[in-house]
Parts: sequence; C-alpha cells; structure tokens
Amino acid sequence: MAAHVPLPKTSRNAKTSRNAPLLDEHLPVDHRLNQVYRVGAGLMGLVLLAFGILGLIDEVGFFDTDGDTVAGLNTNGALSVLSICIGLLLFVGMVIGGNFASTLNMVLGIAFILSGFINLALIDTTFNPLAFEIQNVLFSFVVGVLLMFFGMYGRVSSTLPHDNPYWKARHPDRAAQAQAQAPAQAQAQAQEQPARPAEPGPGPGPTLDKGQGS
Repeated sequence: MAAHVPLPKTSRNAKTSRNAPLLDEHLPVDHRLNQVYRVGAGLMGLVLLAFGILGLIDEVGFFDTDGDTVAGLNTNGALSVLSICIGLLLFVGMVIGGNFASTLNMVLGIAFILSGFINLALIDTTFNPLAFEIQNVLFSFVVGVLLMFFGMYGRVSSTLPHDNPYWKARHPDRAAQAQAQAPAQAQAQAQEQPARPAEPGPGPGPTLDKGQGS
C-alpha cells in the first residue's frame, strides 16, 4: 500500500493576504481619494476644535448639566475638552491621510451617531454629563453622517471602478490580469486607428522656358 504523505495545510486567506497589494502602495499622496479623506478630516476637525475652544473661553463648569450656549449648541467643560481632543485626532488623520484617514473618519462617524442616540436618552434624566440638548443630538448626527461619507467615499461600494485602489486590493488576481492585458489592448487600439495621411507640402513654383526669356 502506498504511503500518503500529508501535505501542509495552507489557508486561502493567508495566500490572498500575502499576494494582495497594500492599499498605501496604490494610494499616493496626490491621489483623488486621499484628498477627499484629508479634506473631510480637516474640515470636521476644525469645526470641533473651534467649538471646544469657544466652550472653554466661556469658563463653563466641567460637568455643569445646565451648560452654556456656544454657536447655538449647549456645552460644558467636559464636552469642550472632548471636542478639542477629537478635533486634534482628526487633524492627525488629515496629516497622515490614506487608509488611516479613511478608517478614522468612519470610526468617528459611527461614534458620533451612537453618541447622539445615547445622549438623546439622557436629555431628560439627572445624568447628563455632557449637557446635551436636542440641538446637540442633531449636530452629533450630522457630524457622524458627514464623517462616514468622507470615510467611505470611493471605498465602500459594489460598483467600484477597476482602477480603484480598494478594488485592486480586494481582487488582486483580477487586477494583475487586467494590468497584464493593458499593453496588448493599447497596442490593438493603436493598430486599429488609421494612419494620418501626410499633409502635402508646397508644390514646385512655375518655371519659365528658356525660349520665353524675351
């Protein structure tokens, strides 16, 4: 009876992750998606930073449940400090950019939406450490949706173009096959185009016969 040699078990996921390109390799600094992630993080970070600084200037109590109004929103010291910290974190994401900024925008977007629901339930209770009012809840929802939009843009969709870096990372085999076929397709298209006819140059000028000299 022939002996069966056990073969080492290989994980398909490990093979895919080993061959898959890194997202950062296909997302250069000047890439359009990278600019969207940077701008989104920077804008939201600036809004939160300004809101937190204005809240600290008013010297509201740290856990004052009554709070004070800043730019139409209720706030206290704890909410102001938290807004400054999140704003600075978004600025870090803006500086780093790339996949980090995209993921940070999505995570913080989900956190803002959850915060809106949680603080909505705490508005009419005695435990309201961030002095939330209904306008704060709506603001939290708006910021959360915007952050998720900036983070998911060009990344989470079933109809991503094949030149998208995230599509290439999820489909390394198809991306490599398309890249290998690209030169052949470009050469075929060049052969199909008819060659431009050469533009006629200026013709020879009129000549005089020797017998017509006089």
